[in-house]
Amino acid sequence: MPEAGPRAFVLLPGAGSDSWYWHRVVPLLRECGHEVVPVDLPYTDPGADQYAYADVVVAAGRDVARPPTLVAQSMSAFTAAIAAERMPVDGLILVAPMIPAPGESPGQWWSAVGQAEAKRAQDVAEGRDPDAPLDPRGLFFHDVPADVVDEAFAHEQPGMSETAFEPAWRAPRWPDVPVRVIAGRHDRLFPLPLIERLARERLGVEPEVIDSGHLPALACPAELASLLLRE
Repeated sequence: MPEAGPRAFVLLPGAGSDSWYWHRVVPLLRECGHEVVPVDLPYTDPGADQYAYADVVVAAGRDVARPPTLVAQSMSAFTAAIAAERMPVDGLILVAPMIPAPGESPGQWWSAVGQAEAKRAQDVAEGRDPDAPLDPRGLFFHDVPADVVDEAFAHEQPGMSETAFEPAWRAPRWPDVPVRVIAGRHDRLFPLPLIERLARERLGVEPEVIDSGHLPALACPAELASLLLRE
């Protein structure tokens, strides 16, 4: 893997997940000599919202010797953006992300960006029934190794609090830090054309594409780790 000296990474899990999500990536980064702190966000706490989650990330940043790169899976892109306003960071890497706009909440994001329409179009194009009942295995884990899927379901977390989707991000603009986007070529939740559009419109960047679905840290950890270490 390419590297240019020791770095620090704070890894944020997606909605309803925890630091276990990163368990296949963490050792790969540490083997290359980097500091890595995977965090647990209080998704089940009805008294905690996105700003409380950002407090957890800021506290985790104090445990590393240098300004970290915040790596945010899915909905935690909101958390990372808030945290980057409050702490020195080397940059943000948003993975399969809900790329926020200032003034938007996670709850508003879905309709604001047209996620349902994008998912439906991709389902039809790829021969899936867009009206079929939700199947988490098919939606999220279709490309994850079977033994990891079994472990994930054995590790299943309690339901999320509704406050996870609030409040709106109170910022006039994105923080002035480098931002990269990693998108899954086969993501069934956030189709690649959707993430490409949002990355261009909201961040002015082209996403880096990985051959995975929505959960690259579980599906292809070595490929994801290599991308995280790319300068």
